[in-house]
Amino acid sequence: MAQQAKSYQAENIQVLEGLEAVRRRPGMYIGGTDIKALHHIVYEVVDNSIDEAMAGVCDRIEVTIHKDRSVTVADNGRGIPVDQHKTAKKSALEVVMTMLHAGGKFGGGAYKVSGGLHGVGVSAVNAVSEWCEAEVSRDGAVHKQRYERGVPTGPVKVLRKMKPGEGTGTRITFKFDPILFKGDLDYRFETLMQRFREMAFVTKGITIKLEDERDKREMTFYFEGGVTSFVRYLNREREALHPVFHREQEVDGVIVDVAVQYTDAFTESVLAFANTINTIDGGTHMTGLRSAITRTINDYARKNGLLKDSDPNFSGDDTREGLTGIVSVKVPDPQFESQTKVKLMNPEVQTYVAQVVNEHFAEFLEQNPSGARAIVAKCLTSARARDAARKARDLVIRKSALESLTLPGKLADCSEREPEKSELYIVEGDSAGGSAKQGRDRHFQAILPLRGKILNTERARLDKILGNNEVKALISALGTGIGENFSLDGLRYHSVIIMTDADVDGSHIRTLLLTFFFRYMEPLITGGYLYIAQPPLYSVASGKEVQWAFSDRERNSILKELGPKAEKASVQRYKGLGEMNPEQLWTTTMDPENRSLLRVKIEDAAEADRVFSMLMGDEVAPRKRFIQTHAKEVQNLDV
Repeated sequence: MAQQAKSYQAENIQVLEGLEAVRRRPGMYIGGTDIKALHHIVYEVVDNSIDEAMAGVCDRIEVTIHKDRSVTVADNGRGIPVDQHKTAKKSALEVVMTMLHAGGKFGGGAYKVSGGLHGVGVSAVNAVSEWCEAEVSRDGAVHKQRYERGVPTGPVKVLRKMKPGEGTGTRITFKFDPILFKGDLDYRFETLMQRFREMAFVTKGITIKLEDERDKREMTFYFEGGVTSFVRYLNREREALHPVFHREQEVDGVIVDVAVQYTDAFTESVLAFANTINTIDGGTHMTGLRSAITRTINDYARKNGLLKDSDPNFSGDDTREGLTGIVSVKVPDPQFESQTKVKLMNPEVQTYVAQVVNEHFAEFLEQNPSGARAIVAKCLTSARARDAARKARDLVIRKSALESLTLPGKLADCSEREPEKSELYIVEGDSAGGSAKQGRDRHFQAILPLRGKILNTERARLDKILGNNEVKALISALGTGIGENFSLDGLRYHSVIIMTDADVDGSHIRTLLLTFFFRYMEPLITGGYLYIAQPPLYSVASGKEVQWAFSDRERNSILKELGPKAEKASVQRYKGLGEMNPEQLWTTTMDPENRSLLRVKIEDAAEADRVFSMLMGDEVAPRKRFIQTHAKEVQNLDV
């Protein structure tokens, strides 16, 4: 064994010079090389401009997606310094663009707070770009440097003198490297738009313009009201119980900016930001807000006799029903869980947020007695409903235990017992269920047919939801529990696939299921376990050959390829899965070798929350507006 082992000496230690480390391990710096990482590199550059805005020296950012898929981010900040760096003996611009952990955010006094504190931001973007150009207007001149895969093609040059009245600023243009970002990746206007909307909400006074030269779309964001405007935006489709509570305050150098409003909804919609970055996994600022809200409402209810001595205190879940909130903090030295900054870890932030909310939300409740009473009444109703839901849930658990954890009778389970290898198809109706049961691979594919439409969970509390037979069957089959008891540890299938008909009813059932998963089992989505099957819309039979088309375009393309034979070809439109025989369903939609599955993702929680409220909630007017706005985009309308 010793003879076979390779030597391990100094020459075996590999030193990755400059930005080579980023190109070798992009996942460590930008989260990977997928579509998410592609958008992340834009955010890294924009974060630098936002840092200038938070320093009070920038009020406009313009982002342009060019036709060649390069992106320009321009701001009217101070401009990256271009003078010679004392220790590096080169222009500060080159240092910032080509060296990791270099920047004005490490105690140099240039920034009080910033989002890009790992110091790998723009240099990492430069590293993963085929080419990048930095143009800086400052010190009376416009300076430029070009890089190819992170390496400068020459020194920083002066392009021209600045014109009288011309402002300072930085302009970064980069083109992602197709060697690293493989496949047909491209920027999504909607994804960038949603991120920049959030940034504009939580950075007062900033104007962010997004322009897409590929299809001449553009959008400009500016919100005078900051986080208060953000809460109003989220609650556009809901009925508010009181005016928005807002407080912005600095505590020991940390700026706490909070806005809160309760509505008639049954779920919580709270978003947390640290230095304008959406910390999607929350963190200490979120914990501070939630605990302070619960404590303040309990104190108010006790003080005003709305909770009797014999009544227990409201739990956190009771006080979160119908809560819409934004907590945005600006922290001089933020500690994130990872480079992608999804969770804030600073323990002192929890104390500061709780302190601000405890003091000022209590004042707000005293000054708004009708709103305060409406909040307490909602918490009381929520507490009772949660008690009923607990009993219903216990009943479901007890029943399962009595039946030795029997799965629902309609479930056709698979023989595989390892969740990682198992799939559950949620199928609409008995006829499709019959085809799926016969066509599946019984070893690893389970089938759960749903009879009729499940309950609209946007308009019902958990206690009512647990009384619905289809929902109970779903919870039982998945094995995760629900509500307080939800845990991915019990998940019996790591691929949960919604398979519905390609008609209006099928779309409605799919939306009802997505609403349920988003509101009550969101970790299924964020964990990447939820999929939507893509059954074909058409079969095109010519002689003995049958081809499948998943869109009108594909059908037309197949017919075009057939040429003169197309006239004799037989085209069948499939509205229901039950119209296919088991073999056809397996071949087109269930066979892992051939099928096409869409993984359900939540790229923007705020927008998803708003759209579900609008499509599935009680308010009719917003839904009508949505339908009228998008009517012309509809294809394959089944009436």
